[in-house]
Amino acid sequence: MFCNQCEQTARGEACCTIGVCGKNEEVAGLQDALIHALQGIAHLAVAARGADIIDQDLDTFVMGGIFTTLTNVDFDPQRLAKLIHQTVERRAAFAQRLTEAGVEIPQNHPSINFAPASDCELLVEQGKQLKLVETLDSDPDIRSLKQILLYGIKGIAAYGDHAAKFGKVDTDVCSFIYDGLVALGAEGLSLEDCVAAAMKAGEINLRAMEILDEGNTGRFGHPVPTSVPLGHRKNKCILITGHDLTHLELLLKQTEGKGIDVYTHGEMLPCHGYPELKKYDHFIGHFGTAWHNQRLEFGDFPGPILFTTNCIQKPGPHYADRVFTTGLVGWPGIKHVEENDFSEVVAKALEMEGYQEDSENGSVMVGFARNAVMGVADNVIEAVKAGDIKHFFLVGGCDGSNGGRDYYSEFVAKTPKDSVVLTLACGKFRFFNQELGDIGGIPRLLDIGQCNDAYSAIQIAVALSKAFDCGVNELPLSMVLSWYEQKAVSILLTLLYLGIKDIRLGPTLPAFITPKVLDFLVENFNIQPITTPEKDLEALLAS
Repeated sequence: MFCNQCEQTARGEACCTIGVCGKNEEVAGLQDALIHALQGIAHLAVAARGADIIDQDLDTFVMGGIFTTLTNVDFDPQRLAKLIHQTVERRAAFAQRLTEAGVEIPQNHPSINFAPASDCELLVEQGKQLKLVETLDSDPDIRSLKQILLYGIKGIAAYGDHAAKFGKVDTDVCSFIYDGLVALGAEGLSLEDCVAAAMKAGEINLRAMEILDEGNTGRFGHPVPTSVPLGHRKNKCILITGHDLTHLELLLKQTEGKGIDVYTHGEMLPCHGYPELKKYDHFIGHFGTAWHNQRLEFGDFPGPILFTTNCIQKPGPHYADRVFTTGLVGWPGIKHVEENDFSEVVAKALEMEGYQEDSENGSVMVGFARNAVMGVADNVIEAVKAGDIKHFFLVGGCDGSNGGRDYYSEFVAKTPKDSVVLTLACGKFRFFNQELGDIGGIPRLLDIGQCNDAYSAIQIAVALSKAFDCGVNELPLSMVLSWYEQKAVSILLTLLYLGIKDIRLGPTLPAFITPKVLDFLVENFNIQPITTPEKDLEALLAS
Protein backbone atom coordinates (compact mmCIF):
# COMPACT_ATOMS: atom_id res chain seq x y z
CA MET A 1 0.00 0.00 0.00
CA PHE A 2 0.98 3.63 -0.36
CA CYS A 3 -0.97 6.25 1.58
CA ASN A 4 0.16 9.71 2.62
CA GLN A 5 -3.19 11.51 2.70
CA CYS A 6 -3.23 12.28 6.44
CA GLU A 7 -0.93 14.27 8.71
CA GLN A 8 0.15 11.25 10.75
CA THR A 9 1.46 9.19 7.84
CA ALA A 10 4.37 6.95 8.83
CA ARG A 11 7.78 8.65 9.16
CA GLY A 12 6.23 11.77 7.64
CA GLU A 13 6.43 10.04 4.24
CA ALA A 14 3.80 7.34 3.64
CA CYS A 15 2.17 4.30 5.23
CA CYS A 16 3.33 1.30 3.21
CA THR A 17 2.45 -1.69 5.42
CA ILE A 18 -0.43 -0.58 7.62
CA GLY A 19 -1.95 2.83 8.07
CA VAL A 20 -1.44 4.79 11.26
CA CYS A 21 -5.25 5.15 11.15
CA GLY A 22 -5.64 1.35 11.22
CA LYS A 23 -6.15 0.88 7.49
CA ASN A 24 -4.54 -2.32 6.21
CA GLU A 25 -3.34 -3.23 2.71
CA GLU A 26 -6.68 -4.85 1.94
CA VAL A 27 -8.70 -1.73 2.74
CA ALA A 28 -6.16 0.53 1.02
CA GLY A 29 -6.40 -1.53 -2.19
CA LEU A 30 -10.18 -1.47 -2.13
CA GLN A 31 -10.29 2.28 -1.54
CA ASP A 32 -8.03 2.85 -4.54
CA ALA A 33 -10.22 0.54 -6.63
CA LEU A 34 -13.27 2.51 -5.51
CA ILE A 35 -11.76 5.86 -6.57
CA HIS A 36 -10.79 4.26 -9.89
CA ALA A 37 -14.34 2.99 -10.43
CA LEU A 38 -15.75 6.42 -9.56
CA GLN A 39 -13.41 7.97 -12.13
CA GLY A 40 -15.22 5.84 -14.71
CA ILE A 41 -18.53 7.44 -13.77
CA ALA A 42 -16.84 10.86 -13.84
CA HIS A 43 -15.81 10.44 -17.48
CA LEU A 44 -19.38 9.55 -18.41
CA ALA A 45 -20.81 12.40 -16.33
CA VAL A 46 -18.60 14.97 -18.07
CA ALA A 47 -19.85 13.70 -21.44
CA ALA A 48 -23.42 13.69 -20.14
CA ARG A 49 -23.24 17.29 -18.93
CA GLY A 50 -22.13 18.26 -22.42
CA ALA A 51 -25.52 16.95 -23.55
CA ASP A 52 -27.36 18.63 -20.61
CA ILE A 53 -27.98 15.27 -18.91
CA ILE A 54 -27.73 15.45 -15.12
CA ASP A 55 -28.52 12.59 -12.75
CA GLN A 56 -28.77 14.02 -9.23
CA ASP A 57 -29.18 10.60 -7.63
CA LEU A 58 -25.95 9.48 -9.28
CA ASP A 59 -24.24 12.69 -8.16
CA THR A 60 -25.21 11.95 -4.56
CA PHE A 61 -24.01 8.36 -4.85
CA VAL A 62 -20.61 9.49 -6.18
CA MET A 63 -20.10 12.00 -3.35
CA GLY A 64 -20.88 9.30 -0.81
CA GLY A 65 -18.47 6.93 -2.52
CA ILE A 66 -15.64 9.45 -2.43
CA PHE A 67 -16.42 10.33 1.21
CA THR A 68 -16.06 6.63 2.05
CA THR A 69 -12.35 6.82 1.16
CA LEU A 70 -11.63 9.61 3.65
CA THR A 71 -9.38 8.79 6.59
CA ASN A 72 -11.17 6.91 9.41
CA VAL A 73 -14.49 6.31 7.65
CA ASP A 74 -14.85 2.73 6.40
CA PHE A 75 -12.50 -0.12 7.30
CA ASP A 76 -14.85 -2.96 6.31
CA PRO A 77 -13.60 -4.82 3.18
CA GLN A 78 -16.96 -6.44 2.48
CA ARG A 79 -18.78 -3.10 2.51
CA LEU A 80 -16.10 -1.54 0.28
CA ALA A 81 -16.22 -4.43 -2.19
CA LYS A 82 -20.01 -4.15 -2.37
CA LEU A 83 -19.74 -0.40 -3.01
CA ILE A 84 -17.25 -0.94 -5.84
CA HIS A 85 -19.63 -3.36 -7.55
CA GLN A 86 -22.53 -0.92 -7.06
CA THR A 87 -20.39 1.80 -8.65
CA VAL A 88 -19.70 -0.29 -11.73
CA GLU A 89 -23.36 -1.30 -12.00
CA ARG A 90 -24.38 2.36 -11.89
CA ARG A 91 -21.72 3.22 -14.45
CA ALA A 92 -23.07 0.56 -16.81
CA ALA A 93 -26.67 1.74 -16.38
CA PHE A 94 -25.63 5.36 -16.95
CA ALA A 95 -23.65 4.41 -20.05
CA GLN A 96 -26.72 2.64 -21.43
CA ARG A 97 -28.80 5.73 -20.77
CA LEU A 98 -26.27 7.93 -22.56
CA THR A 99 -26.08 5.57 -25.53
CA GLU A 100 -29.86 5.65 -25.89
CA ALA A 101 -29.68 9.46 -25.80
CA GLY A 102 -27.12 9.47 -28.59
CA VAL A 103 -24.19 10.55 -26.40
CA GLU A 104 -20.85 9.08 -27.43
CA ILE A 105 -19.27 7.08 -24.60
CA PRO A 106 -15.66 8.21 -24.03
CA GLN A 107 -12.95 5.55 -24.07
CA ASN A 108 -9.97 7.61 -22.97
CA HIS A 109 -9.35 6.08 -19.54
CA PRO A 110 -9.19 2.49 -18.21
CA SER A 111 -11.67 3.32 -15.45
CA ILE A 112 -14.48 3.57 -18.02
CA ASN A 113 -14.32 -0.18 -18.61
CA PHE A 114 -13.00 -1.29 -15.23
CA ALA A 115 -14.36 -4.76 -14.40
CA PRO A 116 -14.02 -5.59 -10.70
CA ALA A 117 -13.35 -9.17 -9.67
CA SER A 118 -16.21 -10.90 -7.92
CA ASP A 119 -13.83 -12.34 -5.32
CA CYS A 120 -12.82 -9.79 -2.65
CA GLU A 121 -9.20 -10.97 -2.49
CA LEU A 122 -8.79 -10.63 -6.24
CA LEU A 123 -10.46 -7.22 -6.11
CA VAL A 124 -7.92 -6.15 -3.49
CA GLU A 125 -5.13 -7.18 -5.85
CA GLN A 126 -6.74 -5.15 -8.64
CA GLY A 127 -6.70 -2.13 -6.37
CA LYS A 128 -3.05 -2.65 -5.43
CA GLN A 129 -2.04 -2.96 -9.08
CA LEU A 130 -3.58 0.41 -9.86
CA LYS A 131 -0.90 2.21 -7.80
CA LEU A 132 -3.32 5.11 -7.75
CA VAL A 133 -1.04 7.77 -6.27
CA GLU A 134 2.21 6.68 -7.87
CA THR A 135 0.72 6.75 -11.37
CA LEU A 136 -0.89 10.19 -11.13
CA ASP A 137 2.12 11.62 -12.98
CA SER A 138 5.80 10.88 -13.49
CA ASP A 139 6.69 14.48 -12.58
CA PRO A 140 6.78 14.63 -8.75
CA ASP A 141 5.54 18.24 -8.67
CA ILE A 142 2.58 17.53 -10.95
CA ARG A 143 1.86 14.42 -8.90
CA SER A 144 1.99 16.52 -5.72
CA LEU A 145 -0.52 19.03 -7.10
CA LYS A 146 -2.76 16.22 -8.35
CA GLN A 147 -2.71 14.74 -4.84
CA ILE A 148 -3.71 18.12 -3.43
CA LEU A 149 -6.57 18.13 -5.94
CA LEU A 150 -7.59 14.56 -5.06
CA TYR A 151 -7.65 15.24 -1.34
CA GLY A 152 -9.45 18.52 -1.92
CA ILE A 153 -12.09 16.59 -3.89
CA LYS A 154 -12.43 14.16 -0.99
CA GLY A 155 -13.10 17.03 1.41
CA ILE A 156 -15.57 18.65 -0.98
CA ALA A 157 -17.40 15.34 -1.39
CA ALA A 158 -17.67 14.99 2.39
CA TYR A 159 -19.37 18.38 2.72
CA GLY A 160 -21.48 17.66 -0.36
CA ASP A 161 -22.63 14.36 1.11
CA HIS A 162 -23.66 16.07 4.34
CA ALA A 163 -25.55 18.74 2.40
CA ALA A 164 -27.33 16.09 0.31
CA LYS A 165 -28.98 14.84 3.52
CA PHE A 166 -30.98 18.08 3.38
CA GLY A 167 -31.79 17.62 -0.30
CA LYS A 168 -29.16 20.18 -1.29
CA VAL A 169 -27.14 18.93 -4.25
CA ASP A 170 -25.36 21.69 -6.17
CA THR A 171 -24.73 21.14 -9.88
CA ASP A 172 -21.52 23.21 -9.89
CA VAL A 173 -20.10 21.26 -6.96
CA CYS A 174 -20.83 17.92 -8.61
CA SER A 175 -19.55 19.06 -12.00
CA PHE A 176 -16.25 20.11 -10.45
CA ILE A 177 -15.90 16.77 -8.68
CA TYR A 178 -16.32 15.01 -12.03
CA ASP A 179 -13.93 17.37 -13.82
CA GLY A 180 -11.41 16.90 -11.03
CA LEU A 181 -11.58 13.11 -11.11
CA VAL A 182 -11.05 13.21 -14.87
CA ALA A 183 -8.12 15.64 -14.51
CA LEU A 184 -6.37 13.22 -12.16
CA GLY A 185 -5.89 10.85 -15.08
CA ALA A 186 -5.09 13.51 -17.66
CA GLU A 187 -1.64 13.62 -19.23
CA GLY A 188 0.38 16.68 -20.13
CA LEU A 189 -0.98 19.02 -17.48
CA SER A 190 1.31 21.90 -16.57
CA LEU A 191 2.03 23.26 -13.12
CA GLU A 192 -0.19 26.22 -13.98
CA ASP A 193 -3.03 23.87 -14.94
CA CYS A 194 -2.77 21.99 -11.65
CA VAL A 195 -2.51 25.14 -9.54
CA ALA A 196 -5.62 26.50 -11.25
CA ALA A 197 -7.46 23.25 -10.52
CA ALA A 198 -6.45 23.41 -6.84
CA MET A 199 -7.64 27.03 -6.56
CA LYS A 200 -10.90 26.04 -8.24
CA ALA A 201 -11.26 23.30 -5.63
CA GLY A 202 -11.05 26.00 -2.96
CA GLU A 203 -13.75 28.02 -4.68
CA ILE A 204 -16.04 25.00 -5.04
CA ASN A 205 -15.44 23.90 -1.45
CA LEU A 206 -16.67 27.31 -0.30
CA ARG A 207 -19.91 26.64 -2.15
CA ALA A 208 -20.15 23.13 -0.70
CA MET A 209 -19.76 24.49 2.82
CA GLU A 210 -22.29 27.23 2.06
CA ILE A 211 -25.03 24.80 1.02
CA LEU A 212 -24.26 22.59 4.02
CA ASP A 213 -24.60 25.64 6.25
CA GLU A 214 -27.93 26.40 4.58
CA GLY A 215 -29.07 22.86 5.29
CA ASN A 216 -28.00 22.86 8.94
CA THR A 217 -29.33 26.31 9.82
CA GLY A 218 -32.43 25.91 7.65
CA ARG A 219 -33.56 22.86 9.57
CA PHE A 220 -32.13 23.43 13.03
CA GLY A 221 -31.87 27.23 13.27
CA HIS A 222 -28.77 29.35 13.77
CA PRO A 223 -26.64 28.26 16.75
CA VAL A 224 -26.95 30.34 19.91
CA PRO A 225 -24.46 30.59 22.80
CA THR A 226 -25.09 27.56 25.00
CA SER A 227 -23.46 26.12 28.11
CA VAL A 228 -22.88 22.37 27.69
CA PRO A 229 -22.41 20.21 30.82
CA LEU A 230 -19.41 17.89 30.82
CA GLY A 231 -20.87 15.79 33.63
CA HIS A 232 -23.83 13.41 33.56
CA ARG A 233 -27.05 12.51 35.34
CA LYS A 234 -28.36 9.21 36.63
CA ASN A 235 -30.15 7.58 33.69
CA LYS A 236 -29.81 5.29 30.69
CA CYS A 237 -27.64 6.84 28.00
CA ILE A 238 -26.41 6.81 24.39
CA LEU A 239 -23.27 8.47 23.02
CA ILE A 240 -23.29 9.81 19.45
CA THR A 241 -20.14 10.79 17.60
CA GLY A 242 -19.16 11.95 14.12
CA HIS A 243 -20.58 15.04 12.40
CA ASP A 244 -24.06 14.29 11.03
CA LEU A 245 -26.80 16.50 12.52
CA THR A 246 -29.59 14.61 10.73
CA HIS A 247 -28.55 11.37 12.45
CA LEU A 248 -28.53 13.17 15.81
CA GLU A 249 -32.03 14.50 15.19
CA LEU A 250 -33.29 11.01 14.33
CA LEU A 251 -31.70 9.58 17.46
CA LEU A 252 -33.27 12.28 19.64
CA LYS A 253 -36.68 11.60 18.12
CA GLN A 254 -36.36 7.84 18.52
CA THR A 255 -35.26 8.09 22.17
CA GLU A 256 -37.84 10.67 23.22
CA GLY A 257 -39.93 9.49 26.16
CA LYS A 258 -37.91 6.29 26.59
CA GLY A 259 -35.90 7.29 29.64
CA ILE A 260 -32.63 7.58 27.73
CA ASP A 261 -30.28 10.57 27.74
CA VAL A 262 -28.22 11.44 24.65
CA TYR A 263 -24.64 12.71 24.96
CA THR A 264 -22.38 14.03 22.24
CA HIS A 265 -18.78 13.14 21.58
CA GLY A 266 -16.12 14.81 19.46
CA GLU A 267 -17.36 17.05 16.67
CA MET A 268 -20.96 16.62 17.80
CA LEU A 269 -20.30 19.02 20.70
CA PRO A 270 -21.39 22.18 18.77
CA CYS A 271 -24.79 20.56 18.05
CA HIS A 272 -25.93 21.67 21.52
CA GLY A 273 -26.15 25.24 20.18
CA TYR A 274 -28.82 24.55 17.53
CA PRO A 275 -32.30 25.64 18.74
CA GLU A 276 -34.18 22.74 17.12
CA LEU A 277 -31.87 20.23 18.81
CA LYS A 278 -31.69 22.06 22.14
CA LYS A 279 -35.44 21.63 22.61
CA TYR A 280 -35.08 17.93 23.47
CA ASP A 281 -34.99 17.58 27.26
CA HIS A 282 -32.98 14.36 27.09
CA PHE A 283 -30.19 15.98 25.04
CA ILE A 284 -28.00 16.30 28.10
CA GLY A 285 -24.34 17.05 27.61
CA HIS A 286 -20.96 16.09 26.21
CA PHE A 287 -18.64 13.18 26.95
CA GLY A 288 -14.94 12.87 26.30
CA THR A 289 -12.50 14.81 24.20
CA ALA A 290 -11.08 14.38 20.70
CA TRP A 291 -11.73 11.41 18.40
CA HIS A 292 -8.25 9.91 18.83
CA ASN A 293 -8.83 9.41 22.58
CA GLN A 294 -11.86 7.16 22.04
CA ARG A 295 -10.05 3.92 22.89
CA LEU A 296 -9.03 5.45 26.22
CA GLU A 297 -12.42 7.00 27.03
CA PHE A 298 -15.23 4.87 25.58
CA GLY A 299 -14.77 2.09 28.11
CA ASP A 300 -16.03 4.52 30.77
CA PHE A 301 -19.28 5.32 29.00
CA PRO A 302 -22.07 3.04 30.34
CA GLY A 303 -24.18 2.93 27.17
CA PRO A 304 -24.03 2.21 23.43
CA ILE A 305 -21.96 4.38 21.07
CA LEU A 306 -23.18 5.39 17.61
CA PHE A 307 -20.71 6.45 14.89
CA THR A 308 -22.28 8.61 12.19
CA THR A 309 -19.34 9.77 10.03
CA ASN A 310 -15.55 9.67 9.95
CA CYS A 311 -13.26 9.37 12.97
CA ILE A 312 -13.77 5.73 13.95
CA GLN A 313 -10.80 3.85 15.40
CA LYS A 314 -10.57 0.11 15.98
CA PRO A 315 -13.04 -0.43 18.86
CA GLY A 316 -11.44 -1.79 22.00
CA PRO A 317 -12.56 -5.28 23.11
CA HIS A 318 -13.96 -3.85 26.36
CA TYR A 319 -16.61 -1.80 24.54
CA ALA A 320 -16.81 -3.20 20.96
CA ASP A 321 -20.04 -5.09 21.70
CA ARG A 322 -21.89 -1.80 22.22
CA VAL A 323 -20.54 0.12 19.21
CA PHE A 324 -22.83 0.74 16.25
CA THR A 325 -22.04 2.34 12.90
CA THR A 326 -24.41 3.99 10.44
CA GLY A 327 -24.24 5.79 7.11
CA LEU A 328 -20.85 5.45 5.44
CA VAL A 329 -18.98 4.29 8.55
CA GLY A 330 -17.92 0.68 8.86
CA TRP A 331 -15.62 -1.59 10.84
CA PRO A 332 -15.37 -5.40 10.44
CA GLY A 333 -17.43 -7.21 13.04
CA ILE A 334 -19.20 -4.06 14.28
CA LYS A 335 -22.99 -3.89 13.97
CA HIS A 336 -24.10 -1.54 11.17
CA VAL A 337 -27.59 -0.07 11.46
CA GLU A 338 -29.70 1.71 8.87
CA GLU A 339 -29.57 5.50 8.91
CA ASN A 340 -33.24 5.96 9.77
CA ASP A 341 -33.67 3.12 12.28
CA PHE A 342 -31.72 3.21 15.52
CA SER A 343 -33.99 0.76 17.34
CA GLU A 344 -31.11 -1.64 18.05
CA VAL A 345 -29.11 1.19 19.60
CA VAL A 346 -32.08 2.15 21.74
CA ALA A 347 -32.62 -1.46 22.81
CA LYS A 348 -28.97 -1.74 23.85
CA ALA A 349 -29.25 1.43 25.93
CA LEU A 350 -32.32 0.09 27.73
CA GLU A 351 -30.50 -3.18 28.37
CA MET A 352 -27.48 -1.51 29.98
CA GLU A 353 -27.37 0.08 33.43
CA GLY A 354 -26.43 3.56 32.31
CA TYR A 355 -25.15 6.13 34.79
CA GLN A 356 -25.90 5.19 38.38
CA GLU A 357 -25.45 8.64 39.89
CA ASP A 358 -25.30 12.31 39.01
CA SER A 359 -21.90 13.89 38.46
CA GLU A 360 -20.79 17.48 37.93
CA ASN A 361 -17.72 18.10 35.79
CA GLY A 362 -18.00 21.72 34.72
CA SER A 363 -19.21 22.96 31.35
CA VAL A 364 -18.07 24.60 28.11
CA MET A 365 -19.67 27.18 25.86
CA VAL A 366 -20.62 26.56 22.23
CA GLY A 367 -22.79 28.30 19.66
CA PHE A 368 -20.69 31.25 18.50
CA ALA A 369 -21.35 30.80 14.79
CA ARG A 370 -21.60 33.78 12.50
CA ASN A 371 -25.13 34.85 13.52
CA ALA A 372 -24.23 34.90 17.21
CA VAL A 373 -20.96 36.76 16.64
CA MET A 374 -22.50 39.25 14.21
CA GLY A 375 -25.30 39.78 16.71
CA VAL A 376 -22.76 41.44 18.99
CA ALA A 377 -20.68 42.87 16.14
CA ASP A 378 -21.22 46.44 17.32
CA ASN A 379 -19.77 45.54 20.72
CA VAL A 380 -16.83 43.75 19.11
CA ILE A 381 -16.09 46.66 16.76
CA GLU A 382 -16.34 49.17 19.60
CA ALA A 383 -14.00 47.04 21.72
CA VAL A 384 -11.46 47.02 18.88
CA LYS A 385 -11.72 50.76 18.34
CA ALA A 386 -11.35 51.36 22.08
CA GLY A 387 -8.24 49.19 22.16
CA ASP A 388 -9.81 46.61 24.47
CA ILE A 389 -9.49 43.92 21.75
CA LYS A 390 -6.18 44.17 19.92
CA HIS A 391 -6.03 40.86 18.07
CA PHE A 392 -8.10 37.88 16.92
CA PHE A 393 -6.68 34.38 16.56
CA LEU A 394 -8.42 31.60 14.67
CA VAL A 395 -6.97 28.47 16.26
CA GLY A 396 -8.51 25.21 15.19
CA GLY A 397 -8.61 22.41 12.69
CA CYS A 398 -8.28 18.63 12.93
CA ASP A 399 -6.74 17.05 16.00
CA GLY A 400 -4.55 13.95 16.02
CA SER A 401 -2.49 11.82 18.37
CA ASN A 402 1.03 12.46 17.05
CA GLY A 403 3.40 14.61 19.02
CA GLY A 404 3.56 18.36 18.61
CA ARG A 405 -0.13 19.08 19.08
CA ASP A 406 0.32 20.39 22.62
CA TYR A 407 1.53 23.46 20.75
CA TYR A 408 -2.09 24.54 20.25
CA SER A 409 -3.08 24.35 23.92
CA GLU A 410 0.08 26.26 24.88
CA PHE A 411 -0.49 28.81 22.14
CA VAL A 412 -4.05 29.57 23.32
CA ALA A 413 -3.01 29.74 26.96
CA LYS A 414 -0.35 32.30 26.09
CA THR A 415 -2.48 34.57 23.89
CA PRO A 416 -2.63 38.11 25.34
CA LYS A 417 -5.60 38.98 27.54
CA ASP A 418 -6.61 41.67 25.07
CA SER A 419 -7.11 39.09 22.30
CA VAL A 420 -10.00 36.83 21.28
CA VAL A 421 -9.58 33.21 20.19
CA LEU A 422 -12.00 31.84 17.60
CA THR A 423 -11.98 28.07 17.26
CA LEU A 424 -13.64 25.30 15.31
CA ALA A 425 -13.31 21.59 14.55
CA CYS A 426 -11.87 18.96 16.87
CA GLY A 427 -8.58 20.82 17.22
CA LYS A 428 -10.32 22.79 19.96
CA PHE A 429 -10.22 19.80 22.29
CA ARG A 430 -6.65 20.73 23.03
CA PHE A 431 -7.94 23.81 24.87
CA PHE A 432 -11.77 23.86 24.80
CA ASN A 433 -12.07 23.89 28.59
CA GLN A 434 -9.47 26.60 29.25
CA GLU A 435 -10.80 29.52 31.28
CA LEU A 436 -9.77 32.58 29.28
CA GLY A 437 -12.29 35.01 30.76
CA ASP A 438 -13.95 37.77 28.74
CA ILE A 439 -13.43 41.27 27.40
CA GLY A 440 -16.32 43.55 28.30
CA GLY A 441 -18.71 40.59 28.36
CA ILE A 442 -17.37 39.09 25.12
CA PRO A 443 -15.87 35.64 25.86
CA ARG A 444 -12.23 35.38 24.86
CA LEU A 445 -12.79 31.83 23.58
CA LEU A 446 -15.52 31.54 20.94
CA ASP A 447 -16.42 28.09 19.60
CA ILE A 448 -17.70 28.58 16.04
CA GLY A 449 -18.56 24.91 15.56
CA GLN A 450 -17.52 21.82 13.62
CA CYS A 451 -14.94 21.67 10.85
CA ASN A 452 -18.08 21.75 8.68
CA ASP A 453 -18.69 25.26 10.03
CA ALA A 454 -15.54 26.78 8.54
CA TYR A 455 -17.95 28.69 6.31
CA SER A 456 -19.13 30.55 9.41
CA ALA A 457 -15.57 31.52 10.33
CA ILE A 458 -14.99 32.85 6.83
CA GLN A 459 -18.17 34.91 6.97
CA ILE A 460 -17.16 36.39 10.32
CA ALA A 461 -13.78 37.41 8.87
CA VAL A 462 -15.43 38.93 5.80
CA ALA A 463 -17.95 40.82 7.94
CA LEU A 464 -15.19 42.24 10.13
CA SER A 465 -13.19 43.32 7.08
CA LYS A 466 -16.25 45.16 5.76
CA ALA A 467 -16.85 46.80 9.13
CA PHE A 468 -13.29 48.09 9.22
CA ASP A 469 -13.22 48.84 5.49
CA CYS A 470 -10.15 46.75 4.82
CA GLY A 471 -9.13 43.41 3.36
CA VAL A 472 -9.15 40.26 5.47
CA ASN A 473 -5.34 40.20 5.37
CA GLU A 474 -5.28 43.69 6.89
CA LEU A 475 -7.36 42.69 9.90
CA PRO A 476 -5.67 42.06 13.26
CA LEU A 477 -6.50 38.39 12.62
CA SER A 478 -4.08 35.46 12.58
CA MET A 479 -4.87 31.89 11.56
CA VAL A 480 -3.04 29.07 13.33
CA LEU A 481 -4.38 25.79 12.01
CA SER A 482 -3.87 22.11 12.64
CA TRP A 483 -4.66 19.52 10.01
CA TYR A 484 -5.20 15.77 9.96
CA GLU A 485 -7.38 14.63 7.06
CA GLN A 486 -8.80 15.67 3.73
CA LYS A 487 -11.54 18.07 4.82
CA ALA A 488 -8.75 20.19 6.28
CA VAL A 489 -7.06 20.17 2.86
CA SER A 490 -10.21 21.44 1.15
CA ILE A 491 -10.65 24.19 3.78
CA LEU A 492 -7.04 25.28 3.31
CA LEU A 493 -7.64 25.48 -0.44
CA THR A 494 -10.68 27.67 0.22
CA LEU A 495 -8.61 30.05 2.35
CA LEU A 496 -5.99 30.24 -0.40
CA TYR A 497 -8.68 30.83 -3.03
CA LEU A 498 -9.88 33.77 -0.93
CA GLY A 499 -6.35 35.15 -0.93
CA ILE A 500 -5.77 34.75 2.79
CA LYS A 501 -2.09 34.85 3.67
CA ASP A 502 0.29 34.25 6.58
CA ILE A 503 -1.40 31.03 7.76
CA ARG A 504 0.56 29.00 10.32
CA LEU A 505 0.04 25.28 9.65
CA GLY A 506 1.01 22.26 11.69
CA PRO A 507 2.03 20.20 13.42
CA THR A 508 3.80 19.05 10.24
CA LEU A 509 3.39 20.01 6.61
CA PRO A 510 1.72 17.49 4.27
CA ALA A 511 3.99 14.70 3.07
CA PHE A 512 2.49 14.95 -0.40
CA ILE A 513 3.74 18.51 -0.94
CA THR A 514 7.08 18.65 -2.77
CA PRO A 515 9.69 21.37 -2.08
CA LYS A 516 8.80 23.15 -5.33
CA VAL A 517 5.07 23.19 -4.51
CA LEU A 518 5.87 24.34 -0.97
CA ASP A 519 7.99 27.16 -2.37
CA PHE A 520 5.00 28.23 -4.47
CA LEU A 521 2.73 28.31 -1.39
CA VAL A 522 5.29 30.25 0.64
CA GLU A 523 5.99 32.73 -2.14
CA ASN A 524 2.34 33.39 -3.00
CA PHE A 525 0.59 32.94 0.35
CA ASN A 526 3.36 33.04 2.96
CA ILE A 527 2.19 29.74 4.48
CA GLN A 528 4.55 28.83 7.30
CA PRO A 529 4.94 25.79 9.54
CA ILE A 530 4.34 26.37 13.22
CA THR A 531 7.48 26.76 15.36
CA THR A 532 6.95 27.47 19.06
CA PRO A 533 3.98 29.27 20.64
CA GLU A 534 6.27 32.04 21.90
CA LYS A 535 7.99 32.69 18.58
CA ASP A 536 4.80 32.49 16.54
CA LEU A 537 2.89 34.79 18.90
CA GLU A 538 5.71 37.34 18.79
CA ALA A 539 5.77 37.27 14.99
CA LEU A 540 2.00 37.38 14.55
CA LEU A 541 1.49 40.23 16.99
CA ALA A 542 4.28 42.23 15.36
CA SER A 543 2.83 41.91 11.87
